[in-house]
Amino acid sequence: MTTPEPAQGQDDSTRIGESGHSGGAPGVDGDQPRLTVAAVARRLGVAPATLRTWDRRYGLGPSDHTTGRHRRYGPDDIARLEQMQRALLRGASPAEAARFARSTTAPLPQRYSAESGSPAHVEGEADEPVLFSGVLDGDDGANALEPGTNTGGRGLKLTGAGPRARGLGRAALALDSWSIQRLLLESVVADGVVATWNDVLQPVLRAISERWQRSGTGVEALQLLSDCASTALRSVIAGAAAPLNPRPVVLAPVPGEGQELELVALAAALAANRVGHRLFGAALPREGLDAAVRRAAPAAVVLWAGQPNYASVKLIGDIPITRQRARAFVAGAGWAQEPLPAHVELLDSLGTAVARVSETVLA
Repeated sequence: MTTPEPAQGQDDSTRIGESGHSGGAPGVDGDQPRLTVAAVARRLGVAPATLRTWDRRYGLGPSDHTTGRHRRYGPDDIARLEQMQRALLRGASPAEAARFARSTTAPLPQRYSAESGSPAHVEGEADEPVLFSGVLDGDDGANALEPGTNTGGRGLKLTGAGPRARGLGRAALALDSWSIQRLLLESVVADGVVATWNDVLQPVLRAISERWQRSGTGVEALQLLSDCASTALRSVIAGAAAPLNPRPVVLAPVPGEGQELELVALAAALAANRVGHRLFGAALPREGLDAAVRRAAPAAVVLWAGQPNYASVKLIGDIPITRQRARAFVAGAGWAQEPLPAHVELLDSLGTAVARVSETVLA
């Protein structure tokens, strides 16, 4: 059933409610707020046409059937839509997400603000905030897929990717930073940093980068995903247990290198292994790197280079490593074609880097 549009010049979210109340607050029937299609669409961040598609295809419409009135969504209706969004962001197809939403009762106690009709947080009542990302927001609902269809993140090539990667792709394209970080942290808790990097984050980063190169769109999603990933990984570092190694590992990009996310992932994985380190960002100049190595007297140094023009064997030889048993490692794609001195070991993957550095300094 198609929901009638508001009369011209009349704001759909402020019309008289079912109980006869008017003004800025939504109508209330038995102290239960009833929100219009437009109000719910704004709250969830989707187009009204998407809500109508979900109603038509999956039966996730308003349960208010008052004859002669515009249909409005109650708290239970909205809770089902929020459940659908949670499932979408975790990689379910729209049909799967709808089945989940219909079969799950609302887990989140809600308190609505009389001024806005939006839920107000009540301390200790809800374990998880609602998601405000709209991922199926085409004007005609075309992205609401038929049962059995799952293309991954909308507009992304994620062939073979798992549910978490597909959900991350959807969240990234929706510019939903909260969900990006939550999905990454859930993955780290469930599977660890290395698996999260290899199976969840890296496929989406690569897919968005390819999309940008192919179509010229999506650079904002790539930047946001990188920034959110760095935040999530650094939170792993901040929350790690005390390190076991007496001498730290120095982790730094080579001077001039502008990327550092893979190095942050290595730092997070080492922290989870209780390997203490000193992580330096991409802005560290050569003199700062030398000073850091001298002052830290590290058990190992890892230099990361993503671009071959920054990878320099001379740089490795000039680093002032003073401890006799200190190890030198290099990591990143920039070193792939560079012949290395015998005392320098190339770490060709994140998993290899975590294993080799951990066993070197914890032995």
